[in-house]
Amino acid sequence: MTIPAQPKPIEVLLVEDDAGDELMTREAFEDNKIHNTLHVVRDGQEALDFLHRRAPHEEAPRPDLVLLDLNLPRYDGRQVLEHIKTDPELALIPVVVLTTSSAEEDILRSYKLHANAYVTKPVDLDQFIAAVRQIDEFFVSVVRLPGRS
Repeated sequence: MTIPAQPKPIEVLLVEDDAGDELMTREAFEDNKIHNTLHVVRDGQEALDFLHRRAPHEEAPRPDLVLLDLNLPRYDGRQVLEHIKTDPELALIPVVVLTTSSAEEDILRSYKLHANAYVTKPVDLDQFIAAVRQIDEFFVSVVRLPGRS
């Protein structure tokens, strides 16, 4: 009997300006069996600086997954998503929109901009943590990510 290999941890970039949502996301990651690395930036400009390894993120790893809020200061999530998906260096990074908006217009626009998934943040703490865990488990255990064997 062979024991299945443990999935390798992945680098996750959380783009989130709400400290409470960041804390719940961290909790979901910490409670999970797979210890992925969660990097957090708080606005659209900082997300782009992280992705392009500009100061103060010169040593930033290339994320394997981006969790992106839509309602951000400076550049909003839609602008960040469009930038990621039109940049040949970044376009293959899966982006999950994780936002409070359930507006059909936001959902359609996100998919038109090539979001890989759209998740409306549950209001309930336990449901929020469960949703983040499911995203994490799906992208670690089920999906094959570019550049990872």
